[in-house]
Amino acid sequence: MGRLSVDLCGIELENPIIPASGTFGYGYEFSEYYDINMLGTFSFKGTTREPRFGNPTPRIAESPSGLLNSVGLQNPGVEKVISEELPKLKKCFHKPVMANVSGFSIDEYVEVCEKLDGEEQVGWLEVNISCPNVHGGGMSFGTDPKAAAAVTKAVKAVTKKPVIMKLSPNVSDIAEIAKACEAEGADAISLINTVLSMRIDIAKRKPLLANVTGGLSGDAIFPLAVRMVYQTAKAVNVPIVGLGGVSSAENVIEMMLAGATAVEVGAANLVEPFACKKIIEDLPSVMDKYKIENLKDIIKGAL
Repeated sequence: MGRLSVDLCGIELENPIIPASGTFGYGYEFSEYYDINMLGTFSFKGTTREPRFGNPTPRIAESPSGLLNSVGLQNPGVEKVISEELPKLKKCFHKPVMANVSGFSIDEYVEVCEKLDGEEQVGWLEVNISCPNVHGGGMSFGTDPKAAAAVTKAVKAVTKKPVIMKLSPNVSDIAEIAKACEAEGADAISLINTVLSMRIDIAKRKPLLANVTGGLSGDAIFPLAVRMVYQTAKAVNVPIVGLGGVSSAENVIEMMLAGATAVEVGAANLVEPFACKKIIEDLPSVMDKYKIENLKDIIKGAL
């Protein structure tokens, strides 16, 4: 194991950098720009049982130090992900990949996870119970401990792969949700997703987003993400994947000190396609600056 390597649910990552779901497509799009095998892994686009066109446009609104999105889980559905996207991915990415799963019912989460569990290249199932941009699904499961626990239990019953529950920041007690997931067998916790937000067009006097509200990501939410990772790390014993506003090697180290084993990079990929590549390349010198020999030694270092 090298000085950047970490262990996530029994699978070694060459480094802790993971492009976040919805910001990296299915990987092969970015492979045209650089060798994506330098990544620890990546979380591919959120997958549902049926194909989804997503929300109406406009779906994106800018904000100081951040970005609002309301894409609405646009994806081709799990059958086409398995038959078309994963074979294309396998040609350019030679490591286990993280499959992000979304749903509108427990049965849907179960069915999608069960199908993806049979795919050799899928290393982890990141179960998204935190999406703020769809109605009647996603975040509705992630804001109630009992509902979050029920999804976790159902998914764990049909998969042998590690299950990472992706939690919403739009709650009053993130640790309570995390503990409920851990109690039902979650192998890791991923947090945070975007923060429910809104912008208004002053001239038109109506919301900028067709969906009215969207998820805020980017630099603006980094301090919130660090706080929630820290609180969750003190409450659970399973690994944490930290995300939310991460855009530099320094951010990665801060997130790991707060309790993260691995770190996802989201909105930064939309601003700079080489964001993850640069973070990985910068990590050794930043580690030297702060006298860090191995990244795995600093996990929970600030607790």
